[in-house]
Amino acid sequence: MIRLRTDFFAESLGMGTSMVVLMPQAASGIGMEGADGGGTGADGSGVPVLYLLHGLSDDCTIWERRTSIERYATEKGIAVVMPEVRRSFYTDEAVGEAYWTFVAEELPQIVARTFRVSTAREDTFVAGLSMGGFGAFKLALNHPERFAAAASLSGALDPASLPLELNAGHLAERVWGGREIAGTADDLLGLVGRRDPAELPALFLDCGTEDQLIDQNRRFLAAAEDAGVEVASRLRPGAHTWEFWDEGIQDVLDWLPLRG
Repeated sequence: MIRLRTDFFAESLGMGTSMVVLMPQAASGIGMEGADGGGTGADGSGVPVLYLLHGLSDDCTIWERRTSIERYATEKGIAVVMPEVRRSFYTDEAVGEAYWTFVAEELPQIVARTFRVSTAREDTFVAGLSMGGFGAFKLALNHPERFAAAASLSGALDPASLPLELNAGHLAERVWGGREIAGTADDLLGLVGRRDPAELPALFLDCGTEDQLIDQNRRFLAAAEDAGVEVASRLRPGAHTWEFWDEGIQDVLDWLPLRG
């Protein structure tokens, strides 16, 4: 794999930010759009890509430092894009930066222009852990036309129920500013009931039965079942740990509907 730590300016954030990108070695032409062997064709030519999202206390390097994601992705021939969103809950913050606009709109454009990845829905996937699991399902439910599959590992899928004021430095006030989450793009339990199940990407949910977020995951599964949305789920022994997620991301990669 080719491993790149990329620093760039994000218009939506109004500042510089970073991402880590893993590219299969055979995918030549990185940064050579329009050159022989480079760029992404209109037909979606290029390698499949997984957007892999970090949790609340992490950054764009954490998946590499705590798991063997590079080795696992090498075996699958898939590119992995790991962006930096700080403690934003993948939301346009009330007092802060527009991280939802960044990850949902600007980031895919930058990746498509810079790396030889497919832009076809069938080759585009998203996954994440904890806050990143929320981000992965938020992207899948708000933009189902872009993703073939989405996976949440120990996802914080119902942020309205989290004690964010007490335990997270008034994060809820900074991110949502007192706004109601119900009925918005962040209301995953409500959103899954408002989507046409036939239009949604494949969904995979993995959470430990000893995880503090297990009840949120069970509520999401119940809401999905009520709406007739199929979710491949696994509630298994485990806690909110990297041992759990290192195993989980391998299963996610095995589950992805990779073409060919």
